[in-house]
Amino acid sequence: MEQAQELVLQMPRYAELPTMGLYLEQVTAYLNERLAPLEDVRLTSAMVSNYVKHHLVERPVKKLYGQEQLADLAFIAVAKNILPLADLRVAVRIQQNSRFNRSDAYDYFCQELEAAVQAAFTGQVLSSPTIRTDQQKMLHHLALAVAYKASVDRFFAATCDL
Repeated sequence: MEQAQELVLQMPRYAELPTMGLYLEQVTAYLNERLAPLEDVRLTSAMVSNYVKHHLVERPVKKLYGQEQLADLAFIAVAKNILPLADLRVAVRIQQNSRFNRSDAYDYFCQELEAAVQAAFTGQVLSSPTIRTDQQKMLHHLALAVAYKASVDRFFAATCDL
């Protein structure tokens, strides 16, 4: 059996998110393109509308979604495959109410996710800072769970092709 292909994930940092508002279809296309390496991590317009309806994401302004909403939706898209809805709500609130500003919290999440994906697909050991808040530990473990799930999913997808 072939060794699993390395997965490369590069999340846009907060400053790289579009500063001009995006319409709903543009939001899903933009985020799905960036999350495509994770394969089963996808957003639909209906999902985004539901997240707004359930107050996980702020309502768009004049039908346009901004950077904060894009950051929240990227986090939700990744976390929803691992967490039940009740826990997802808590995780989103933690991310939104971080003691760090919103952009730093999102960038930290991206950094953790990219490192976890690299570790899961290359077998490299993750180095982790010794001092972490409970919220940072949660994000770290969430990123690991997503990365290892993607790795296992890719393994079984390749096995089914045999």
